[in-house]
Amino acid sequence: MRNKILFSALLGLALVLSACGAAATPAPTAMPAATATAAPVATATAMPVATASAMPVATDTVASAPSSAATVMVGQNATLGSFLVDSKGMTLYLYTNDTPGTSTCTAGCASIWPPLLTTGAPVAGQGVNAAMLGTTQRADGTTQVTYNSWPLYYFASDRAAGDTNGEGKGSVWYVITPDGMKK
Repeated sequence: MRNKILFSALLGLALVLSACGAAATPAPTAMPAATATAAPVATATAMPVATASAMPVATDTVASAPSSAATVMVGQNATLGSFLVDSKGMTLYLYTNDTPGTSTCTAGCASIWPPLLTTGAPVAGQGVNAAMLGTTQRADGTTQVTYNSWPLYYFASDRAAGDTNGEGKGSVWYVITPDGMKK
């Protein structure tokens, strides 16, 4: 009985955290995988590892340092057109509750929406405007990549290159276009 209560409490907490302060939203649903088309990989980027459970909970901590400068590239699919991805084709998102140059997604939010971190100046892949790339220092001291001043994030439920499961989540999470705008 105690295990059922604990499980129910953890499940409820996970649902609350997945909204990241936004209005209540339904649990993530499976969306068809999209194929990302991007230029060849230039450098490696630290990528969060997500569990295979039903709830999107990252197993790596946000504090883990990336091993090199992050590369931002352009991917695309038939539904959303062109949007930003990392060097491995993993979709990048913006959070409309952030303010330009400042990340507000921390703690539990960042476990579901891990930031794109870098150890140096981010690298612009083909189709990315290098002048729009930048960085911001997070509250934990790590350096997060920005594009058009929007801090960039992954979504823990995106399991493969081209997945866009975070698009429109909570009406505050969106893929970001090469023009630096939300879709």
